[in-house]
Amino acid sequence: MAMKPPTNIWIRRQQCPCGDWKCYIKYEGDDQASTSSQQEKTETTSSLLSSEVVFTPYVGQIFKSDDEAFEYYSNFARKNGFSIRKARSTESQNLGIYRRDFVCYRSGFNQPRKKANVEHPRDRKSVRCGCDAKLYLTKEIVDGVTQWYVSQFSNVHNHELLEDDQVRMLPAYRKIQEADQERILLLSKAGFPVNRIVKVLELEKGVQPGQLPFIEKDVRNFVRTCKKTVQENDALLTEKRENDTLELLEACKNMAERDVDFVYDYTTDENEKVENIAWSFGDSIRAYTLFGDVVTFDTSYRSITYGLLLGVWFGMDNHGKAIFFGCVLLQDESTHSFAWALQTFVRFMRGRHPQTILTDIDLGLRDSIARELPNTKHVYEEFKAEFDMLCRLESVEDFEHQWNHFVARFGLVSDKHVALLFSYRAFWLFSYIRGYFLARMMTVEFSQSVDTFFKKILSEQTCLQVFFEQVCAAAFGNSTREGVQYVHIKTCMPIEEHARSILTPYAFRVLQHEIVLSTQYATTEMTNGSYLVRHYKKMDGEYLVIWIPEDEQIHCSCKEFEHSGILCRHSLRVLVVKNYFQLPEKYLLLRWRLENSLVTMEGPNPQSSSDECAQAFHSLAAALLTESMISKERFSYVHKELTGLLDHVRNMPETNEFVVNMPAHNASD
Repeated sequence: MAMKPPTNIWIRRQQCPCGDWKCYIKYEGDDQASTSSQQEKTETTSSLLSSEVVFTPYVGQIFKSDDEAFEYYSNFARKNGFSIRKARSTESQNLGIYRRDFVCYRSGFNQPRKKANVEHPRDRKSVRCGCDAKLYLTKEIVDGVTQWYVSQFSNVHNHELLEDDQVRMLPAYRKIQEADQERILLLSKAGFPVNRIVKVLELEKGVQPGQLPFIEKDVRNFVRTCKKTVQENDALLTEKRENDTLELLEACKNMAERDVDFVYDYTTDENEKVENIAWSFGDSIRAYTLFGDVVTFDTSYRSITYGLLLGVWFGMDNHGKAIFFGCVLLQDESTHSFAWALQTFVRFMRGRHPQTILTDIDLGLRDSIARELPNTKHVYEEFKAEFDMLCRLESVEDFEHQWNHFVARFGLVSDKHVALLFSYRAFWLFSYIRGYFLARMMTVEFSQSVDTFFKKILSEQTCLQVFFEQVCAAAFGNSTREGVQYVHIKTCMPIEEHARSILTPYAFRVLQHEIVLSTQYATTEMTNGSYLVRHYKKMDGEYLVIWIPEDEQIHCSCKEFEHSGILCRHSLRVLVVKNYFQLPEKYLLLRWRLENSLVTMEGPNPQSSSDECAQAFHSLAAALLTESMISKERFSYVHKELTGLLDHVRNMPETNEFVVNMPAHNASD
């Protein structure tokens, strides 16, 4: 088997932490490598073909080519419980091959072979029984166009036809697609025996045992056939990996010469070969001083070509965008490698540890974080979204009670993965992590921002040096970020106006949502000065808000401020009751303020410009309302025209620019 050129392809790591011979979890919605796409395309095509109605062939039926006829007859055979093979072909000097014979796989009889000179020769029983089912094709040329027609056809079999679940196991229909071939070779190289390779593929594809489109024997034959080629290819890959790693190291050295703030480090093995390598940029380090309180360490991608594990550190700025902090390529997933990566990152960031770190679930990484970042809260981000109903329970006791009902209802009491997940609940359950600062880095928007970064850098690469350049471009290619967009006031409450003047549009939108919802809550003052806050329709439970007037402290039992750094609706409601027109400074965190923005504020003040526009619109709207209320005809006309105008404006293209110079309008004109 000829191997494909050794391009560097990245795939999602799918290892389950249960430790059971590389159990795998399938990620929904992942963009796999091109081979996976091809596999899906092939499987989809096969599915469509199997669902099509294939009529019985007949003498005189015309096909454009003999290959088309073979595919048609093969589909017919599969639906009818047998397979076919190509028999003889007849050729002439003028027409070339002008006759093709397709027959049932049990056609003819095996010729006796000379037995090898061995003590116990194998006496295999032949499947051929002289079946006369066949389809013969003849080529003709009509008006210069070549076509094939069925000259003979018989569908009479002298053997039993197979059922659907049996016919798929015939050799003609057992195909190992290219994506599966690469996966088999990868697992084989990792030391997996054939029977476990089959189990892994069944788990990855989510099929029942024995339902793959091939059997264990096919996998064993494929591995045996490819063994020599794989060994030769491994030698080429090893050499290419060493060369690419040296080129990557040279690129880091050149970058350090051009940028004094660029930092990198690496380790070597006993043969002085580059083993692990990490790097970061001056802009990333400066951004970390502002937004390094919460980081996510994404280790979900691995190079299928070189076996290197990719780890990328991200943060979130005060506009809700992902910030690149650093990158590392690791030889393996051992605790030692993760420990080196964490030590190096902290050193790059001048010794400052994050408050919270978010990762996927990984035993080696968990142990390394516990040792290297003992004062940092470790959170598993993937699992919270999967169990949203249970995760949002505020009481640990309520969760454990509901969890027992959940696993019992679905028969998961003895499931080791569920037990493992429960044992790690302190890393992902809301009732455990709600008091730790996460800066809204577990939101869907932030995950999409990180995915966008990976899509930019993880296309197929021919060398690690190109990969390094793409990381740099993706991290800082959009240094001129989107302009600050103006957010309109919704409630006209003084605290809303005050917050808009201080917070970034992203942070203000989040707070504004809480302000709007706070108007739906009632407060009941307790004897000790605290408040019970509840929704007027009792849509959720009661929350206890403690107000300490001496130093303007406010604490809510929902712990939203401790979790995201933005006040909750319950606390805001109490502040309004206490006649606050501005939020206390301590509850407008520096990380969410415009003054700490990485975005360069240039040009006219968008807020003042938009305020002028708002005043102009209010004036026009007031005059229009007064005039339209004079008669029913006027009101109907205005309502119709405004509805059409609103639809027209909504369909206009959006731009990031805001028109500052508004023409002055007099409402009385």
